[in-house]
Amino acid sequence: MALTDTAIRTAKAKDKAYKLYDEKGLFLQVTPNGGKWWRFKYQFNGKEKLLSLGTYPEVPLAGRWQDPETKKIWIDGARDKRDNARALIANDIDPSENRKAHKKTKDGILANSFEVIAREWIATKMQNKSDGYQKNLLRRFELYLFDWIGSRAISEITAPELLDVVKRIENQNKVETAYRTLQATGQVFRYAVQTGRALRDITSDLRGALTPSVTKHMPSFTEPQQVAELMRAIDGFTGTLTVQTALRLAPLVFVRPSELRRAKWVDIDLEAGEWRYFVTKTKTEHIVPLCTQAIKLLKVIHPFSGHGEFVFQGGHNPDKAMSEAAINAALRRMGYDTKTEITGHGFRAMARTILHERLSIDPHIIEHQLAHAVPDNLGNAYNRTKFLDQRKAMMQLWADYLDELKAGAKVIPFKQA
Repeated sequence: MALTDTAIRTAKAKDKAYKLYDEKGLFLQVTPNGGKWWRFKYQFNGKEKLLSLGTYPEVPLAGRWQDPETKKIWIDGARDKRDNARALIANDIDPSENRKAHKKTKDGILANSFEVIAREWIATKMQNKSDGYQKNLLRRFELYLFDWIGSRAISEITAPELLDVVKRIENQNKVETAYRTLQATGQVFRYAVQTGRALRDITSDLRGALTPSVTKHMPSFTEPQQVAELMRAIDGFTGTLTVQTALRLAPLVFVRPSELRRAKWVDIDLEAGEWRYFVTKTKTEHIVPLCTQAIKLLKVIHPFSGHGEFVFQGGHNPDKAMSEAAINAALRRMGYDTKTEITGHGFRAMARTILHERLSIDPHIIEHQLAHAVPDNLGNAYNRTKFLDQRKAMMQLWADYLDELKAGAKVIPFKQA
């Protein structure tokens, strides 16, 4: 006799597994722990085989609509699955082998999906980048790409399909983000080509497809009068000792904001007047000569944070570095617009411009102090000790010049041609 839902629901577990038979090879196996498993017994090439069809009640006896009113999603029942298997047998296809082939194909597609390869590329090729850079890159993929093409086999993604996805970003007035996302996607495709999972980088077909990006430079002050006002405002800032010191040190050393906030005591030699650390952006070792003003500031904060790892500790967790937003937040508290006037990164442009135009410093010396990994005319790579004596003199000259501006001293004119 055919099974009924009532018979299945009321079937109780026994000491040993037992079977409740339906029709055409379908039966339900009830296990001692109460599990109810659908099985289909069939013959193929003279051999008796079993095919698992799922568990009850997840797989009902007969198929049904998930929502009878909308009739949008049909749930196959055990009898539907049995009939599908019988249809395969009628066409000389073994249902068990067919299932294995489908699983292998599905696993192969997933293994070669854009999302899997993108995550693999970040993990293997971006190891030399900072954790923050890697997280931002992954977040961009998660926000703008994975939901649309993440599950697709990378070799099957077309240029028009990718363009449609990237255009979504551009349509949100995020042109620079669209460019960066497309650029990173190209690197993922090239990695897939190198590892034998794609034939070519399709992003090369999309050159010129996005609205031209306008490069926005970090806002900064380059006029001495503006700098003088800024230095006086910094001197009068009344925040925490950590932020006060970081803010006063920032224009003296003009390093990248991330490098300043993560400065470590182990890298600083106050006796020698040097700060040595590894620049993750350019993958180079760097030396910052410390002027007397910078050394004085570091000696002031040393009793506060010298027992820990970071010079500028986090407000709520001394084992972590100061927040990346602290400097810009302080500038805003002082009344400066960090979108149009000055940012923590703007101290670099300020120093670069004034050192050359007002103090007549050789640009090569300035570029080395900015830790820009630019080869010289002979093609030699960046050397952290190059121009070190000149850089020490330059850093002290710069600090003294800022003090003169702050005190209202005469502004040094532009050098004559």
